[in-house]
Amino acid sequence: MKIAILSFRPTQKKASVAELRLKKVARERGHICRIFRAQKFKLVFDQQSPWIFYNGKPFPKYDVVLTRPVIREFIELHIALIKQMEMAGMLVFNKHSSIIKAKNKIKTMQVLDHYRIPIPKTVVVHRQEDLANAAKLVGGFPLIVKEPVGSFGVGVTIFESMRALKSALMWDKPMYLLQQYVKYSKGKDIRVFVVNGKVVGSFMRSARRGEFRSNIKLGGKGKTIEITEEEASIALRSVQALDLNYGGVDIMRGKDGPVVLEVNSNPGFMELESVTGIDVASFLIEHAEELVERHV
Repeated sequence: MKIAILSFRPTQKKASVAELRLKKVARERGHICRIFRAQKFKLVFDQQSPWIFYNGKPFPKYDVVLTRPVIREFIELHIALIKQMEMAGMLVFNKHSSIIKAKNKIKTMQVLDHYRIPIPKTVVVHRQEDLANAAKLVGGFPLIVKEPVGSFGVGVTIFESMRALKSALMWDKPMYLLQQYVKYSKGKDIRVFVVNGKVVGSFMRSARRGEFRSNIKLGGKGKTIEITEEEASIALRSVQALDLNYGGVDIMRGKDGPVVLEVNSNPGFMELESVTGIDVASFLIEHAEELVERHV
């Protein structure tokens, strides 16, 4: 079987450790596997094939494409490549539409709320004059402000007062999300990794001293944890609601039960493997094998 790993990292940077691990595992399982860099693709629109070129040559046929869209800006533009692959009949995971829903925090909250999956109370605001009412709706200060798009904790800020909130927001974004601060969690959250409708691993992340965000990229530390049946169910429902083949669900344990903060369409898994010893990469490659078998 031929497996393509679609990397969105800048071409001046080497492939990520996770991408290289996926490639290694795929080859150990007897597959041909190669990492392709998104910036080296060229899309052609002329109603004739081939529609996709890589490094100036027609993109070779691969059985399945595992997408790793590490993108923070102009997401819909960048992942048009994934949509083009789907239109060309290629088997991809995660899909274009699912990534769009996961990358846009407003879309994510809309979908989760629609399916009655617990989330922190969230209000979307477009104008400064709506801040006071929005802050009241989410339960007052402290509160969290998020930009609609972002990852690794970028664009997420905590505010302790209305004065600080009004002075910090520059309104260079079309809108902001104001979100209830989950005090009970004390700077900790749980990352649950789901592949093919199954929870394959989880660990707790704790924010470093002086930081409220628990992201590993920001210095957060991970440790093993046993999640509850309710937390596992919430993670599975969240990934299913966004129609993801695989995803990382960030859950906080609130006073009234667990709530979902975010669902990631390209979750990192090296820290999870390091903390738990679980072979996440093999679960992803096994899912690629199953997808191909079902579509033969």
